[in-house]
Amino acid sequence: MPKITKRLVESAEVRDKDYIIFDSEIPGFGARILPSGKRSYLVQYRIGRKFRRMSLGLHGILTTEKARGEAIKVLGRVKDGDDPAGAREKARNELTIDDLCRRVIDEHAAQHCKPGTVVGYRYYAKAYIRSRIGHLRVGEVERSDIAKFHHDLRHTPIQANRCLQFLSKAFNLAEVWGLRTDGTNPCRHIKKYPEKKRERYLTKDELARLGEVLRQSEQEGIESQSAINALRLLIFTGCRLSEIMTLKWDYVDFEGSALHLPDSKTGAKTVHIGAPALQVLSKIERIEDNPWVITGKNPGAHLTDLQPPWRRIRKRAGIADVRIHDLRHTFASTAVSAGHGLPMIGKLLGHTQVQTTARYAHLAADPVKLAANAVAGFLQDALG
Repeated sequence: MPKITKRLVESAEVRDKDYIIFDSEIPGFGARILPSGKRSYLVQYRIGRKFRRMSLGLHGILTTEKARGEAIKVLGRVKDGDDPAGAREKARNELTIDDLCRRVIDEHAAQHCKPGTVVGYRYYAKAYIRSRIGHLRVGEVERSDIAKFHHDLRHTPIQANRCLQFLSKAFNLAEVWGLRTDGTNPCRHIKKYPEKKRERYLTKDELARLGEVLRQSEQEGIESQSAINALRLLIFTGCRLSEIMTLKWDYVDFEGSALHLPDSKTGAKTVHIGAPALQVLSKIERIEDNPWVITGKNPGAHLTDLQPPWRRIRKRAGIADVRIHDLRHTFASTAVSAGHGLPMIGKLLGHTQVQTTARYAHLAADPVKLAANAVAGFLQDALG
């Protein structure tokens, strides 16, 4: 059994089967000669009654002396009770963050979350997580890794926070699935960025322009009738986008002037609607074998993306900064201006918590100010 040198490795004959030349000085250190002519270094050791072999690298990429040094390090770890080959195998087989995200979406979110949440998870995984930290091993991720990831997205704070929420959920499930030790979620104690709630309400003039563009689009046929129907229902009901896009005829109660939604963001609820919304619904053509109110191009399907037509319509109406969700805010602000209290508005919008409706509290002061001004003006006139 000779000492392994560069010359020995390079001059070793190639056989029909691979074989190993072991070193005379370091027990377990060897060079493997493959039938292809390639040569590599390895180290062999025993754990209990089992022998383990660990590859060190290819000859040429790794020098003989470097390989010898790596073998000494490995055998030193073995002497301390470690199993380097086993640890490498475990790391190789361990899920990456990208793998974990896919598993969370397929095995958890698809069964326990709403469709919109699943779509969001897929988007954050693909757009932000996969390219930045998707390669990291789940068991090796530290808080500093997540903190850096979150910090790198500081210019888009909302997206940064949503990714953090998704990752926190993923690592909680990783603990449940035995992929990490309990209580080691690396997302803990990472502070979210402040989010400014944007409140945009359409003025009377803006609503008039929007209404005119919707009428023109309908008459000229430049936008699909389904998109126009959806936007009108959003304006007249204050519903969320997902609630209108997935509205079925079975949910529409014409006699009771209501929409009975079996599954919304806040669970099952009844949305009471007015005459304008009922008028829109009554004019929508029902398509046989299609249960959806807002139908799509494919048979039996509903419209899935309202954003493209909305972007064109809002541009023509001169309200390019208005989001679809702002139509819901406009419905709420109009209710406040009409003198309806926050509890009533909460019922109209389907809020389950008072805090959610409280964001419109400052608007409630407007009709009170008008009343105060009217009363004071009357008294002023009386005083001469």
